[in-house]
Amino acid sequence: MNGNQNYAYRKYAQLYRKPGPWCTVYAKVSTGTVDSLRSSELLPDHIENFLHKAGASKTDMAALKDVVWPVEGEPSPVSRFLLVRQGNIELDEVLPGAAGQEETKVAAVPDLLPLLKHRGKDFPYVVAEVDRSGGEISFHLANRRTAVSANAVEGSRENITKLPGGGWAQGKYQHRTEEIWRRNADEVAGQIDRIVEASNARLLVVAGDMRARDLVINQLADRSRSVVVVVDANTRGGGADPKSLREKVDERIAEVVARRQQEILDKLAEQDGQPNALAVTGLGAAVHALQQAQVEILLLDDTALTERTLLALDAEPWVATAPEEALDAAVLGEVPAATALLRAAMLTDAEIAVVPPGALPGGGALAALLRWPTGPRVPSART
Repeated sequence: MNGNQNYAYRKYAQLYRKPGPWCTVYAKVSTGTVDSLRSSELLPDHIENFLHKAGASKTDMAALKDVVWPVEGEPSPVSRFLLVRQGNIELDEVLPGAAGQEETKVAAVPDLLPLLKHRGKDFPYVVAEVDRSGGEISFHLANRRTAVSANAVEGSRENITKLPGGGWAQGKYQHRTEEIWRRNADEVAGQIDRIVEASNARLLVVAGDMRARDLVINQLADRSRSVVVVVDANTRGGGADPKSLREKVDERIAEVVARRQQEILDKLAEQDGQPNALAVTGLGAAVHALQQAQVEILLLDDTALTERTLLALDAEPWVATAPEEALDAAVLGEVPAATALLRAAMLTDAEIAVVPPGALPGGGALAALLRWPTGPRVPSART
């Protein structure tokens, strides 16, 4: 994946390199109502019965028996995504929001598509709540309720408040106060810049005292300024409801998601009809590009691929439409096309954009933006 998604998903790509079989479970696990409690109590039995029929190993089923399914302390709705292999819980993600189409399966490769769709807006961002004495800087992944990390910057509080009055002495005191504000803001801005740069954040939200916000923003590096937005909320001063800040941050996240998707679709449209285009459409052409590690961004409408399958391979080129395309790699199994495409994209460091039905040219199921132009035209399979 490119820098926009690397932080959030790079750990998932490593799972694809491990041999299966894999158990995938994606389910609603909310608590708090009679119906949801009853559902959580019955869920382990439903999962065990299904996995037994699907041929799951005894060690995998035993591992799932140890999972405490109801997720307490999280407001409803909440969901859970698990991957189990060789008796180990390889991935256990608690997800805010209701599950889409629940899933329990045993397959040769893990199916991360439900997780990707649930976390479709899971990108890195930073929130800085500042005042004239310092600030609190938290690093987040969108669509997750808790911060990944948090840092407090406590600057000098000496002479931090201006005093009314006039005269030379008073003016000197106030000048010193403004210099302390500036130094504190410089320290906060430096910490923000380090976090934004390290995480490749796509959004920086600055909230807090109005004067402190201005001072901090004026001292940010260009990289941080390119993604900064100001939110009128001052939780550091105790006058703003944290819920109000959360709602305003969510609005900015939605704007970033919508803007990014439109940028990708516009870039795809620009390539239409171009010689040596940096884009392909259709299943055959996209698979060929993935086999060459040529895909920069894979655009996928999974609803249009439900009847298609592809071969998952244990090494490069990772995916094939027929055994003869596997080269020296072994075929792990025939899997749903969307699962195989997502796997090949992650393993070749491509960004993935799951798009709504009808968003791609001609109502197609698949397109790809490329890292370098296409060679001779490859016939594309109808999707």
